[in-house]
Amino acid sequence: MVKIGLKFKASLENIQELNSKDENFRWYLKFSCSGCSEETDKWNYLSLNEVVDSYHGAVSHFVCKCKSCKRTNTVTIIEDSLKAYTAEDEGTFKTIAVFDCRGLNPIDFKSGEGWVVKAVNNGTEFENVDLNEGSWSEYCEIIKQPVSVDDIEHSFEKIKYQGLNNKC
Repeated sequence: MVKIGLKFKASLENIQELNSKDENFRWYLKFSCSGCSEETDKWNYLSLNEVVDSYHGAVSHFVCKCKSCKRTNTVTIIEDSLKAYTAEDEGTFKTIAVFDCRGLNPIDFKSGEGWVVKAVNNGTEFENVDLNEGSWSEYCEIIKQPVSVDDIEHSFEKIKYQGLNNKC
């Protein structure tokens, strides 16, 4: 079982925290089969609240059969790995999610919608923020300042993940 960390980076203006804390949040990914390297052409999503029974009684968040090699592959979101991207993280890559990948390698990530954005200084909490365009901006009436998320980047990294007490 390979653990793949999704590393996220963005520029934040007057934002304290960008979070995917809702269990309905959808992680949009494209994959390649580790058996034959076939790549998915469509976006696939994983969500904590949607589980699929896979082989040997295990439960996964995504199961697919490769079109080319017919191998059944699974991906599971490691729930305790989900982290917010904060003002302190701005401009640096931070692992915000870890996926247990069996037979698949994530090759692309789309930010999607459903993010929760908290403005600085106890400002507004914006829900269901859509980052599909790669940026987002709004005006916070509480702090009387613009707020924005821009310059979104991501990467994937194989990691050793041991759970809550260990960092990725």
